[in-house]
Amino acid sequence: MKVLFGVQGTGNGHISRARAMAPALREQDIEVDFLFSGRPADRYFDMDIFGNYDLRTGLSFVVKNGCIDYWQTMRQAKLLSFWREVNKLDLSAYDLVLTDFEPVTAWAAKRAGKPSIGISRQYAFHYDIPKVKSTVGDLIFSRYAPATVELGCHWHHFGQPLLPPIVEKSPYDIEPDSQMILVYLPFENLQALINKLKQLPAYRFEVYHPEALSNQTQDNVHIYKPGRKEFQRAMARCGGVIGNAGFELASEALQTGAPLLVKPLHGQVEQLSNVMNLKLLGLAESMDDIDLGIMSKWLQNRHPKQVIYPDVASEVASWIARHGSKSSQDNLEELSAGLWKKVEPIIADNSLLCDNQPPVPAVHLQTQHG
Repeated sequence: MKVLFGVQGTGNGHISRARAMAPALREQDIEVDFLFSGRPADRYFDMDIFGNYDLRTGLSFVVKNGCIDYWQTMRQAKLLSFWREVNKLDLSAYDLVLTDFEPVTAWAAKRAGKPSIGISRQYAFHYDIPKVKSTVGDLIFSRYAPATVELGCHWHHFGQPLLPPIVEKSPYDIEPDSQMILVYLPFENLQALINKLKQLPAYRFEVYHPEALSNQTQDNVHIYKPGRKEFQRAMARCGGVIGNAGFELASEALQTGAPLLVKPLHGQVEQLSNVMNLKLLGLAESMDDIDLGIMSKWLQNRHPKQVIYPDVASEVASWIARHGSKSSQDNLEELSAGLWKKVEPIIADNSLLCDNQPPVPAVHLQTQHG
């Protein structure tokens, strides 16, 4: 079987999920080519695992100071160029298209009548789950990257055929340092963020940010340019994570047991919904802005909550190998049910769940972080 895998490149979470899927697909003897869109070519890093991948411009959002700028997004959207990329993409050599919310491959498959499978957090929003209501958000989720079969990922199934997070296994097993805090807030102004963190001198902050062109230190704040292995090492040894409310970042923190404080990207319905769900499930604290008071309180009272996920990537790859272009929502339910049986329980206040949702099982708490 030969597959084209389109990956949304605007955030590192989509790429992290693709890093987990790449070897899993190859282990099933699936020949896979990768196509990325959504960021300039020189902003991709540590991409060797994807081989000779292709790039397209695609579509992306304009973000300023932690908020989506919808006006500039509309002004800068090159829709004519996007449709040219869709129309020129030749899928004749492929049996199946996979898309991690990547619009060029998704629409090219729809246009060509090619079977497609969507794999990402965003596809979970098509199901009956707790979420922030938004007409614009619903339109984006339904039209941005359509797929024949949708594999939506979430931290809980909520009685729907969803999948647990697809998390790349960390190569590091390091004793955590309770005073070291990993910070990943890529949509915030870097220097403004550093100035805030300097006001909490009792802690050492390791900040990974796309604006950092070189590694540097300012007082108790250590700034690093993006790097996958370096970030994984920091995640493994940190005593907590302050980050945006992206799905993959939160999933990595939960997998390691690192306490989590999230600040959503304003105007981004997915991240606002992620905050709501993390709090609903009792898995993280949140702040609307970079608030020193909230950060200080969280640092003094953080408690680790760990969720152990199975090897979802390998299970999904095996499912794709078995069903191929005949994959459907019907055979998805068996995959979903089998995976959730392997997830170690998570903590939640069941009284917060909707009446028609199944209860969330109680959880064990890890104590390896201070």
